[in-house]
Amino acid sequence: MNWPFLLLDAADNNSVANYFPIGIQLIFAAGFVATMIGVSQLLGPKRKTADKLETFASGIENHGDARQPVAIKYFLVAILFVLFDVEVIFFYPYAVNFRELGWSGFGAVLMFVSFFLIGFIYIIKKGALKWED
Repeated sequence: MNWPFLLLDAADNNSVANYFPIGIQLIFAAGFVATMIGVSQLLGPKRKTADKLETFASGIENHGDARQPVAIKYFLVAILFVLFDVEVIFFYPYAVNFRELGWSGFGAVLMFVSFFLIGFIYIIKKGALKWED
């Protein structure tokens, strides 16, 4: 048998038969997970004490009702943090490829930074980061 016959044709690579082992592995993995969860439910200890049934909040003692209003400033600062954090992530590809991007890449980053700073100045002028009223 010659070696060219051992190579598969491109049409053969996309057949369902080639994905069959992956499907079998996924079925076995899901079955194993379901079996282990079921066995631990059946054979595991069941001690329902008051401490175990109490809600856990990072080790902090619970007090009050969960429906108490929270200041909107907390959510605003959290959203602004996520927004600016995601914007800073866009600097990484530029830092890695700044030589290949040349002056056009530098101009694009300057434009991005200017939009970033305009947004930041707008937030400061609106008083979004002030905690005192």
